[in-house]
Amino acid sequence: MTIHPEIAKILATLPAPDGSPLNPEAMRTGEAARVPPLELRLPLHSVEDATAVTPTGEVPVRIYTPVEADAYGILVYFHGGAFFLGSLDTHDHVARALAKETGHKVISVGYRLAPEAAFPAGLEDCYGVVRWAAEHGGNLGWDGKNLAIAGDSSGGNFVAAVAASAHDDGFSAITHQILFYPSLDLDFDVDRYPSLRENAEGYGLETAGLKPFNAFYLDGGADPADPLVSPIKRENLTGLPSALVITAEHDPLRDEGELYGRHLSEAGVDATVSRYGAANHGFVQNFAWIPEFYRAFEETGDFLNARFGLGGGTAQ
Repeated sequence: MTIHPEIAKILATLPAPDGSPLNPEAMRTGEAARVPPLELRLPLHSVEDATAVTPTGEVPVRIYTPVEADAYGILVYFHGGAFFLGSLDTHDHVARALAKETGHKVISVGYRLAPEAAFPAGLEDCYGVVRWAAEHGGNLGWDGKNLAIAGDSSGGNFVAAVAASAHDDGFSAITHQILFYPSLDLDFDVDRYPSLRENAEGYGLETAGLKPFNAFYLDGGADPADPLVSPIKRENLTGLPSALVITAEHDPLRDEGELYGRHLSEAGVDATVSRYGAANHGFVQNFAWIPEFYRAFEETGDFLNARFGLGGGTAQ
């Protein structure tokens, strides 16, 4: 189907890429300026900033408690932003919606960004916070059941890499992984996936922009051949946590996310791939005010709370 008309209106206002070098500092300032004031954000029982002490250092986190309760499932969230953008503030609304619709206590991770922090700093921060959450479950009100991880775009990359690292380390506490339109293959050969050509231009994220946007991460030593950098390249996915992979029809990254979901299923992992028609890359962050796209948060709640069957499948 064609792109949603409300998304089309926004896309029509965006300037065409001019090929000029990206300026991380200026782009971060621009993002920060678009963060809505606190009074306009979804209210929850509590939202508090904290610090997670991990083996690689102190990591800022923001903890979202949806309602007052005796105990909660835990969802650790990694924001997107091509490894050099995004923050606790720019994705605050995403974390709030995840908390509301899942009923889980959400821990959003303020991981270190490229290019200032080279690979694997950000990934280590994310994994460290997951381990910290498990170790401090009593203080966090964890019910000892669900310990899920979720992320959008490059945050989805971290989800897959953290799940793999935890498995290899024998850390079995992670129960679910949720990947929103994940960036899982940092080898940007345009012939690798049909969606890279099908959705190359006109939908916000453009195929030609993938290399420059991810250059800050790759130039810091992230090798696209490394499965911790390109999780699609991991050969053995057996034993990984149950997965929900949400993709967007008009996204250059669509096919790699869906292929990863199929690979998980083939490895015996309970994996559901859900494609959102008329959506583009970033729709969970940018267009969740459209009811049919807000459904991604509700679907995540269904997945974590098992309100539908456990057999996996594909919804489009």
